Amino acid sequence: MRTIEQILRESKIIAIVGLSPRPWRDSYQVGAYLKEHGYRVIPVNPAVAEVLGERCYPDLRSIPVQVDVVDIFRRAEEVPAIVEQAADTGATVVWMQLGIVSQEAADEARGRGMDVVMDRCIKTEHQALVSGESK
Repeated sequence: MRTIEQILRESKIIAIVGLSPRPWRDSYQVGAYLKEHGYRVIPVNPAVAEVLGERCYPDLRSIPVQVDVVDIFRRAEEVPAIVEQAADTGATVVWMQLGIVSQEAADEARGRGMDVVMDRCIKTEHQALVSGESK
């Protein structure tokens, strides 16, 4: 299993499941931050057409490019189905945001060869990595 640092350094395309078009929402702020730091962010939200200037997709299977990380902003009970889609699309990492825990989904993802980060904020982890580099 790769470390969080390796995941953040090696990944280029991040699909954010549950990315909100509302700037005050955590998912929007995380997506904006990741875009500002050079990641390609692909919104996954069936309720909207565009977020952060990017086309929104209704689900992971609809994304026409290979995704590295699937960052999840959905309730824990929805995560197993998202992991199934992530595995079907060839994603290598499932990242459950802070407060999201699904051991069932984590076990399934690992069983399918994916790295798993659970109950951690990708923005906070990236900020810690960047600040550690500047010291």
